[in-house]
Order: sequence, then structure tokens, then C-alpha cells
Amino acid sequence: MNKNIKNIAILIIGLIVLNSINQSFYSRLDLTADKRYTLSETTKNIVSKVDKFLFVSVYLEGDFPSEFKRLQAETRQYLEELAAENSNIKINFEAPDNQREDLIKRGMLPSQLTVEEEGKLSEAIIFPWAEISYGKKSTIVSLLPNAIVVSQDEQLQKAIENLEYSFSNAINSITQKTQKRVAVLTGNGELQDIYQYSFLSEVAKKYRLAKFTLDSVAVNPQQTLQDLTSLDLAIIAKPSQKFSAKEKFTLDQFIANGGKTLWMLDNVQADQDSLFNSGKMLAYPRDLNLTDLLFSYGIRINTTLIKDLYAAQIPLATGKVGNQTQFQNLDWFFHPLVGGNPNHAITKNVSPVRLQFANQIDTLKNNIKKTPLLMSSLLTQKVGTPSFIELQSIADEVVEEKYKSGNQLFAVLLEGDFNSAYKNRVKPFETPLFKENSTNNKMVVISDGDIGKNQILKGQPFDLNRDKWTNQQFGNKDFLLNSVDYLLDDEGLIQLRNKTLQIRTLDKQKAFKERTFWQFLNIVLPILILFTFGFVFNYLRKRKYSK
Repeated sequence: MNKNIKNIAILIIGLIVLNSINQSFYSRLDLTADKRYTLSETTKNIVSKVDKFLFVSVYLEGDFPSEFKRLQAETRQYLEELAAENSNIKINFEAPDNQREDLIKRGMLPSQLTVEEEGKLSEAIIFPWAEISYGKKSTIVSLLPNAIVVSQDEQLQKAIENLEYSFSNAINSITQKTQKRVAVLTGNGELQDIYQYSFLSEVAKKYRLAKFTLDSVAVNPQQTLQDLTSLDLAIIAKPSQKFSAKEKFTLDQFIANGGKTLWMLDNVQADQDSLFNSGKMLAYPRDLNLTDLLFSYGIRINTTLIKDLYAAQIPLATGKVGNQTQFQNLDWFFHPLVGGNPNHAITKNVSPVRLQFANQIDTLKNNIKKTPLLMSSLLTQKVGTPSFIELQSIADEVVEEKYKSGNQLFAVLLEGDFNSAYKNRVKPFETPLFKENSTNNKMVVISDGDIGKNQILKGQPFDLNRDKWTNQQFGNKDFLLNSVDYLLDDEGLIQLRNKTLQIRTLDKQKAFKERTFWQFLNIVLPILILFTFGFVFNYLRKRKYSK
């Protein structure tokens, strides 16, 4: 009896010791070939900063298509990895059925899907969203990318690839105690606020946004430069007036002191509204006095316009039926619909971007790394300026032989050590902040000022990613937001958008055609095997014991 008690005591003590060791050496193993459940160091650093409860509510719960059950499972698995990394992260999956109106009001718009099951097509609505709450702050996360895809399988793959970036980006944004500061430059005829609202309102959700005028350079250039260098990024959106020598020097020294820049420039005066009003317009070069500044950084924006056969549409009146004017959407080759670099984080999975009267960019040899971001199709034509552009030319027959100028560069990322354009020149004013170069800086230059210009509908700004007349969807806002994130990213977050996974999906047509075989293999055959085994076992048992 004493021996039994002793053995039981040893067993209990052993179990307690094993349990303690197990708690001390707790780990999770990722056995997938592409390590899809292994968190990056960037994500681990972000999650480690969560010092109080962070609640994640996911609205992928309920009855929806089977392929999106996969998205639900992958989302749950990924969030469990986050929760395992930091116990302050709490996860909850909720069905959106009783709160759809409230979700829509909070910006979580539903997605309508075409579902193919048993060879039949049907429609389904899901809410592919998550909401993150941290203290008094909250933000939403889209679980489906906006990129144009050829199938739902591809959409599912891109959604799963994007999970780590989407959640890490949102958590980083909501937990940051200090925000980067972004200046929207004014004073040189830049776009009015209402035309930048769609883009800048999104920037303001993540960064401290403020207008900054260069007009004060004329009165107190030293103080203006000092104020500007305290900011992290300057957005220059479609200036239409010439920069003075002092203003240009101020921008140069902002960059030399480490400031990031996002340039949206028109080197040709050409306006779509003027064309609609009169039916024709004169397109002519615009001198912004920035050529030598950009040249020192290794690029040149030309004064030729680019026509592209792969273009966005504009609505034109084509006649009347009774008293009703009939409109038709026609391709307007002066509005190129350009693709992004699929191998860079800024443009990966971004829908085609619409440009308006864009110019080409030439790159020059220097020590700056230049990465193309937006390129035209091969079927382009260069139009020299000054020249008259007539709206009626939209009806001209397309002669493909004229569109052989090849790919044209419209947006480029510059990274490296930028030399000041005033390194060996007379300076417009003296300043103790003067530097001859900046180390490890970066900027994005876009040769179209209208890329960030949203339309106005009934006096209110319209979504930059959509055309109010044709309802076409574009990737303008996503591209610009990604550019801002990349320029201000110190965590390496934007690189998570380059994550690539191989998701093995079911061939629905083949499964439907072979469904009888697979039903037999998975349901009937196991029963037959079990029945045969039981029959043979019984027969052999009777034979053995009947003797």
C-alpha cells in the first residue's frame, strides 16, 4: 500500500515538473513549405509594442462560400500567431447579420461574390473586414485586396498574401504614440484642398497633416527652411506657378536635410475641363523652374504628351433620342491607364492607375537608385508641344503604326545619397542648415499632377479611385497612399506587401464532373471496406471456434 502511494506521488510530481517545463519551453512550429505562419521580424517588433489590450473583431463568420471559409481559416490562424506572440491581443469572430447597417456606416462595405457550386452560379454577400480597437482608438482592416484579378481563386490568394501586411500596418498605426508629420505645400498654384480631399483624408488617418506655404520664403527664408526641415514628408501636388530661386533652394535643402518628397508635376499646360468647354485647347510647355533641381537627382520630365491605346474612357454626347442626350463612354488616348511594377511593394496588387495628359520621364546616370513604378503599354505615341488638341479627334480611326513609341515611364522611385543642386553654386540665401548632400534619402516623382485630383459631385469630393461618369475603378489612391507609406516607413512594413504564397485551390469544374467518383471514394468505399473486414473477421472467428 505504501509502495502504491509512493508511486502515485512520484507520478504526480513528475507530471507537475513536465507541465512546468512545457510552459517554460512553449513554442509553435510552422511546417508549411512557404512559412506562411511565421511572423516576420517587422511584425514581431510591432506586436511587442502592444502594452495593453488590443481587440480584433473579424466579421468573417456565418454562412458564405466555401473558398472564403479558407480565408476565414487563414485569418484565424494568422491572428492566433499574433495572440501567441503577445497575450494582450484578443481575437473575436462575429457574424455581421444583425449589424450590417452599422458596419456600413463605419466604412465596412460588403462584397458581392459570384459563387459556383455544383455547376451552378449564385450570388453571395460577405463582409470581409476586421476592426481593431486599442484604448480609445479604432481602425478597420480590409481582408480583400482592391486589385483587378481574373478569378476568385486569384483574389483569395492575394487576400491571404496580404494578411500580414494589412494587420501589421493597422496595429502599427493604431499603437504609435508619435505620428510622422506630412506637409502639403502651397504657394505655387497647387491643387485646391477639395480636389485633394479623397487622397489627403486617408493620409490624415495615419499621419499628422498640415498645409505649409512657401510664400514666407520671400520674407524670412531662413525661418521657413527651419520650419520645413522639422517635417518628415512634403507633398507637391500639381504646382502651376514658377518656383523662385529661394523657394527652390528651400526644397533642395529640405531634401538635403533628410526630408522625403512626393512630386506630382505637370510640365505641360493641358486641362480636361478647358477641353470639354470649348472642344479644343492649346497644350504648351509649363516652366516650373525645377528642371535643374530634378536633373541633379537624376531625372528629367519632358514636355511631350503621351497617347496610349490602353486608356481610360470619357463620356461624350453622341446624339439625341427625343429630348434626351445620349452619352457614350469612349477611350481617350490622352488619359493613359498605366500598370504598376509588379515586383515593388508600392505597386504590387494595385489596380491600373489613370493619368491625364501625362509626360514621359527620362532617367540619367548617377549614383541614385531608380525604380520604375508606373509604365505605359507598348502602344504609345509622343505628341510634341505646343500643339492643339481637339476633342473630336476621339472619333478618328486608330492607325496602330503611329503607336510604336514603346513603354514610357510616368513614375519613378529615387533612393540613395542625393547631392544638393547648390553644391558648387551661389546660394540664394545663407543658412546654417546648408548641407551638400543627404544620406539614404528617397523620393517619388510622378509626371502627372492630376494623379491625385479627385472629381467633384454635387459640391462634394468624389472617390479618387473611381470616375463619376463612367464608374470605372482605378488604383490612384492606393498607389499614392502606398508611396507615402513607403517614403515614411522606418519599420520595413511596406516590404510585407511583397510576400508571396502558393495557395492550392480546388478545380471546381473537375470536382463537379468527377463528383460521383469522389463521393464513392470518400463515403461508400470506407463503408464497404469496413463491412468486408467485419464479414471476413466474423467468418474466420466462427470457423476457428466452431471446431
